[in-house]
This record gives sequence, C-alpha cells and structure tokens, in this order.
Amino acid sequence: MSLDIVAKRYGVALFQLGQEKSMLDELEKELQVVREVLNQDEKIFTFLTHPQIHADKKKELLEKAFQDFSKEVKNTLFLLVDRRREAAIPAIIDYFFKLNNEARGIAEADVYSVRELNEDEKQTLQNVFAKKLDVNTLRIHNIVDPSILGGLKMKIGNRIYDGSVSGKLERIERKLVSANK
Repeated sequence: MSLDIVAKRYGVALFQLGQEKSMLDELEKELQVVREVLNQDEKIFTFLTHPQIHADKKKELLEKAFQDFSKEVKNTLFLLVDRRREAAIPAIIDYFFKLNNEARGIAEADVYSVRELNEDEKQTLQNVFAKKLDVNTLRIHNIVDPSILGGLKMKIGNRIYDGSVSGKLERIERKLVSANK
C-alpha cells in the first residue's frame, strides 16, 4: 500500500477521532511536537523505521518520549509500530493538519523572499491572499531564498504564485526562445 494511501487513512481516522472527542486542538499540539521531534533528531526516525528493531523497543521509546500525551496519539503511534507503518508517521501528521486546517478555514503558505519579511508585510500578504483563496486565515512560513533575486514566490497547496525577479526572467527567456524557433 502506498504511503499516500496510508497517510490518508490514518490521518482521516485520527481527525475523525479528534472531532468525536472534541480534542482537535490537543491533537494538533501533540502531533506538532511529534513532528518536530522526528524532524530534529534523525536518529529517532531511523530507529523507528529500522526493520530489525523489535516493536516493543520502539513502543518503549515512544512511551518515554511522549509520556504526557493523550492516549489517542500514543495508541495511534503504537498501532503504526505494530503494523510496520512507522515511515508513514510524518505523512499522517501532515494529512491530519491538512484536514484540520480545511475544517477551520486555514491555508498554509510558503513564502520565498530574498530577506525575512516583517510583520506588516506578512499581514498584508495574509489579508490579500486569504480573500483571494476564500479562507479565514493564511499561515505564512517565510523562507529566505536569495536565488529569487527580488520579489516574492508563494506556494499555497498546489498553487504557486511567482512574482519573483528570477521567475520573470525565466518567462522572458522562454518567450525569446519560442519566438526564435
């Protein structure tokens, strides 16, 4: 079974469980911590996905690392270990966040700029694109990328809004090349 299918199944199940028990906020906070732990320490993820390490050892590590977490999150992680789906944990968390954000009318945006955006610039982008996308809130993650030369490049879901200087130069180059053919 593909990683996307697994992520979708478990992400939907966890989201529905959170809705039924009115604990979506708690699950979101806990899953954010799980995501950060797995992203920050590559050794933990390697340990969890190693096929020769027994499931009991993996569960023991998860229990110690997330001992104060809800039983819903811990039981989901334990179930993934039992079913040898540890590699899907990050994708499941991402899918849960996607569903949770959709339910709240929140969109996530990666904004690439040559320098760190100040709060006023972020707020302006949030206001303009929240209206354009018909969402309540737009969460902006600013990524500094000097290769864009100037302007902004924004990725929201599958959409890319490219107002960068490098993007404009590429479009001009394509027009010139196609005109010379």
